[in-house]
This record gives sequence, C-alpha cells and structure tokens, in this order.
Amino acid sequence: MIVWHDGEYVELDERRSAIAIGVFDGLHRGHQRVLERTRALSREHGSRLAVVTFFPHPMLTVHPDRSPAAIDRLDQRLEGLERLGVELVRVLHFDELLALESAESFVERVLVHDLRAADVVVGQDFRYGHDRAGDIGTLTRAGLLDDFRVHALTLAGDEHRWSSTAIRRAVQSGAVTRARTVLGRPFTLRASVVAGDARGRTMGFPTANLALEPAQLCPGIGIYATAVRTPDNQWWAGATSVGRRPQFYDNAAQLVEVHLVDFDGDLYGRTIDVAFLERLRDEAIYGSLEELIAQIGRDVARSRELFATSHPSSWTLLG
Repeated sequence: MIVWHDGEYVELDERRSAIAIGVFDGLHRGHQRVLERTRALSREHGSRLAVVTFFPHPMLTVHPDRSPAAIDRLDQRLEGLERLGVELVRVLHFDELLALESAESFVERVLVHDLRAADVVVGQDFRYGHDRAGDIGTLTRAGLLDDFRVHALTLAGDEHRWSSTAIRRAVQSGAVTRARTVLGRPFTLRASVVAGDARGRTMGFPTANLALEPAQLCPGIGIYATAVRTPDNQWWAGATSVGRRPQFYDNAAQLVEVHLVDFDGDLYGRTIDVAFLERLRDEAIYGSLEELIAQIGRDVARSRELFATSHPSSWTLLG
C-alpha cells in the first residue's frame, strides 16, 4: 500500500481512483461499509482503491477545546486500511492552512490533481473546506464539472448508529463489550512501555506500564481482561488495571498497567497492543495486601479463561 503524506512526491500509474474520504478514526463497522462500497466501485471500473484521511483529527486544529480522543493511532489506522485491500492512502495533515482551504481548492488539488477521481464515496453528513462550506451538493456539482461520480451513503448501524462518538462514550465508561459491537473487534490500545515502581512485581504480578499519547482514548477506571500483542507478534492473556492504585496512594495519577499472563521478558521501550475483552470489576481498596493479591489472582484466572474463548486468531481483522 502506498501512503502519501503532504510534501511527498508520489508517481502513480494512469488509472483513476475510487476514493473514500473521512477521518476513519477506529475503522468501525460504519467505516467498513463505506470502504466496501468504494471497493465495489473500484472493481467495477478497474480503478485504484484509495482513501483520503486526515491527521490529526480536524477538531484538534479547528476547536482544540472540543477535540475528541483518538480511538486509534495513525499507524493502527494505516495497518487496518492495508489489510482491507486499500492501494493508496492520501494522508492530509490537518493544520491551520488546510482548515483555510476552500472547498473548491480541496477538490481540485486532492481529488482531481493528486488522485484522478472517478468515484468519491462519503457519508451523507460529509462536509469539507473552509468553514465546512462544502457538502454533498457542492461535491456532486464539482463531480459534474470534473467527471467524477459522488456516492453519499446513509448512516449505518443496528439498534444504535455505528459511530466514532458511540465508541468513545462506550470505552470511556468502561463498556468495552459495547464498543466491540460497533468496532467489530475489541478496542485496542497501542502504547509504549515505560518503567514503573515495580510494585506489581513484588506482589508476584509484574506489569507493563503504558505511556499514552496526550489525545489517546483510554478506557474508564477499572480492571479488565485483555489480550496483549508483544513486538514479536505473539498474543498473551492479560489482566489490565486502569486506575490510581488507591490501595497504596491518595490522588495518584491515572495509570494503565498490564500484566501479561505467563510472559517472561523485557518490554521497556517497546510498543504493545492491548485489546480490551471485558471489564471485570471496579478498582477497590482491600483490607490487607493478601486480600488484594488473592483478588488479582482471580482477575488473572478470569482473564486467562476469556482469552482462551476469544483468542485473536479467531478474530476477523475488522469485524
């Protein structure tokens, strides 16, 4: 897959493109529906399957005080798009300059000049250009002038709309199984491992402490059964704590600590994936350290059971 960032020169073949446009944060089932339609068009017309996406989230530039947490990192999004068969991803860095670009300029520069659009697929609420001046109507009229077709898809879902907003709300409240329904797979946190205070090791349950990016989505406080992928692409059962360790500290900073069941190795400075399978319980204070250790043992046992029945080898990539 070709990934084309701003400022790069990419030489493409003469084919035109079937293009899906969007942030695609999370690549949830609604996004997948957009990509399925785009893939069908590319096959029908012999065109390139392409995606135009934005990084960081446009709201971080336009309204930073209201910018949503990122469901996935850009590298996760690109990996998902490649596995879905996308041939080209045009990554637009959303800064103040792009925010000021007119709707007409965006179409001519990106869709017509860069990608030679034949078909453009968007959600029915798609807006683009400075002050969100462009909509489905302006895009359709531009297509008539520049010889590309516009396909606006209605919002998708089961009993609830499949949306990035719904995923964020579910994850932040700890409802990771509900988030999985919208995503089509478990919510997966990708982060680097940093040194902690080694308290888990002294209790017999060493943990990998994660350093999250500033705008990265994190599950609500609680104890979770997880599946953890290490840099060698191996998956392990995991018991993960998101919390402040009230047993030992008052008003501590929130931490994400992952115990990899049966794992023995050094992960400091490495990046791991933590897939959240189920919320097990609230964070709590116990009457003694022995009671806490016994509870952690039960959490680990339950995490092992859930991992065995929901092993990543049984997952489809994106639902």
